[in-house]
Amino acid sequence: MKVAVLLGGISSERPVSLVSGEAAVEALREKGHDVTPIDVGPDIATTIASLKAAKPDVVFNALHGPRGEDGAIQGVLEWLDLPYTHSGIRASAVAMDKGATRILLAAAGLPVAQGRVVTVDELAETDPLPTPYVIKPVAEGSSVGVEIVRTGDNRRAEIARSWRFGKEALVESFIPGRELTAGVMGDRALAVTDILPSETAAFYDFEAKYKAGGSRHVVPAELPQAVTDRALDYALRAHQTLGCEGASRTDFRYDEDTDTLVILEVNTQPGMTPTSLLPEQAAYRGISYPELCDWMVREALTR
Repeated sequence: MKVAVLLGGISSERPVSLVSGEAAVEALREKGHDVTPIDVGPDIATTIASLKAAKPDVVFNALHGPRGEDGAIQGVLEWLDLPYTHSGIRASAVAMDKGATRILLAAAGLPVAQGRVVTVDELAETDPLPTPYVIKPVAEGSSVGVEIVRTGDNRRAEIARSWRFGKEALVESFIPGRELTAGVMGDRALAVTDILPSETAAFYDFEAKYKAGGSRHVVPAELPQAVTDRALDYALRAHQTLGCEGASRTDFRYDEDTDTLVILEVNTQPGMTPTSLLPEQAAYRGISYPELCDWMVREALTR
């Protein structure tokens, strides 16, 4: 099968995408596919020309962040009538917009933290929620730009002044406890992973996610079975509620003291390095990394 792998992109997550894409290229070649890597840059016409020259049967989308997982590149691929991995335009756009995601998940009866989208001007004026609370860009991934404002913290106004992620931000109540995640392949949830940031990390931020030794993953998470079952159910329902296709990953916070489990976000383009969370969960289920990549391209052709 002829597969084009899109990697790189122009978002802040370009370095992550390059690693994911290069790993996918190697894995797909191992499974016998004829693979053409395409480094996506700022000139979309160049990407389109590369796709037309490659004439792939299917596109493996290894892009992350804005333009790569927000429906933009998906629209280009739809226009070119090329099948592609992961979610389509609508699900990609909605999942990338954390405010819209919250609305849909809550409407489906799924748990989200108390919160709302505010303007940066509002944030500069006063605390939008009781402390502690979290400030997030509405449309970024990999914890880029995430800040935690705690009781007695005087950084709120400075965060607002230096905000570089548009005119709005999402604020949510801070949920103490554990960082969990559950991946979905097609119509089944895989497993729950407990993510343990290093002692030097303030939370599961960009460095904790990608720097060597930044975090430790425990799969399956050591949880009561009822909590595991709840997280797996929520992940599959979130995948279905947003209309995701292929693979996705849903991130949670779990407070053991109050047995509170809330969804933080749904990732339609999970990290795809061999040691990323989704591939780890697939491996736990007996699916090797090359098998996972192969499943993704074959699944894309069935739609």
